[in-house]
Amino acid sequence: MTIELPPLPYTGNALEPYMSAKTLEFHHGKHHKAYVDNLNKFVPGTPFEKASLEDIVRDSFEGKEYQKIFNNAAQVWNHTFFWNGMKPGGGGKPSGNVAAQIDKAFGDYTTFATKFKEAAVGQFGSGWAWLVLDGGKLSITTTSNAVTPLAQGQKALLTCDVWEHAYYLDYQNRRPDMVQAFLDHLVNWDFVAKNLA
Repeated sequence: MTIELPPLPYTGNALEPYMSAKTLEFHHGKHHKAYVDNLNKFVPGTPFEKASLEDIVRDSFEGKEYQKIFNNAAQVWNHTFFWNGMKPGGGGKPSGNVAAQIDKAFGDYTTFATKFKEAAVGQFGSGWAWLVLDGGKLSITTTSNAVTPLAQGQKALLTCDVWEHAYYLDYQNRRPDMVQAFLDHLVNWDFVAKNLA
């Protein structure tokens, strides 16, 4: 099965000024595409030849012999998830069941946003900050490099990419500013609600 680079769910300049068309051009068109291209080179002749992307991620996680496959498959999945977790005019407080579950888990949205930002900013080096469903409870977690909740038995609800290439063109070394813009202006709470349902 050939893995395809999914198109962005919005136009290249739709997230401006919080994420520029130039960032999306490099991040989606070059970084994300490279993971897709590499995965399609590594998979032929392995047990993953006919597997879905999700199955490749889950089944290649533990085996060191398949580290290259896992790294690229997980990054394809993580990036696709990240793009869908944003939308033009997004961000701010959620409503409905998402808001209720956030209040239940964290007390209120402000506490959640503070903790999520702390996790994202505090992630050492390259990685991801996640809102996940773990054992029926909402939780904030981080992963390094390509590691993803999908491979760890958790249900991903939302992620923020904190690899430098995700923000350096727009924010240089100001990761906290990027994470704040993500929370205030970009989060697609409809996507989170769909994942939570």
